[in-house]
Amino acid sequence: MTTYDDATRAAVAELLLTLADDEFILGFWDSEWTGIAPMLEEDVATSSIAQDEIGHAKAWYEMLAALTGDNPDRIAFGRPPEDYRHAALMNHPRTDWAFTVARRFLYETADSVRLEALSRSSDPEIGGLAVKMRREETYHLLHWSAWVRRLAEGGAGTHERLRAALERLWPEAESIFAPLDGEAVLVEKGILPESLSLLRDRWVERARAELEPLGLPTTTTPGPGSAGRLERTDDFRWLWGEFTMVTRSEAGATW
Repeated sequence: MTTYDDATRAAVAELLLTLADDEFILGFWDSEWTGIAPMLEEDVATSSIAQDEIGHAKAWYEMLAALTGDNPDRIAFGRPPEDYRHAALMNHPRTDWAFTVARRFLYETADSVRLEALSRSSDPEIGGLAVKMRREETYHLLHWSAWVRRLAEGGAGTHERLRAALERLWPEAESIFAPLDGEAVLVEKGILPESLSLLRDRWVERARAELEPLGLPTTTTPGPGSAGRLERTDDFRWLWGEFTMVTRSEAGATW
């Protein structure tokens, strides 16, 4: 990992933690569709995508651990719920299929913008990993975009459920671009080539380009505040209890 001064290292660590936690928590929520997705093919597809996301989280956690001298398993499984830094979009359970499609579309469009920028990072390890992840995430976005169109054109019932889910989730999707404490340092050094506010504007433009022709809402909301990565819900605390259950069963064990 590149050697940085203390301030830059702290800023990079914060960035990596948000990237990892977003993928990690979303992957666990979506894994709950295994065996109950709307059709067999989608059961396999959603399970595979969830596995991809957890694999991406693992790669970011390992990079973070190398930077800070920590252990990636401890970072993933050894923190209390309040220490996770995923976007508020990931605080909800899977809910119904329209809700999942809406959340995944909003996240994938945002993540595509974020990874596109990080692929130009001045940090070669961050840039290289972002380039690699973009290959898989491109297919994720195509998959969920196809489901958005399918539900939007599937009749009044499915269109309305998708519309309601998008309206509910759009403000929380904004939190993917919530400002980071060390963002100015990251942008100055090209580690994050563009500010999160600029990336947010690009995400809004791309999401609108897909949703509006389908008669689906794109909500105009104020820019995301930093609290969007600090809010935790009882639903997330339940999920945390599930994915940390084995680790917490025997403190100090080596797995």
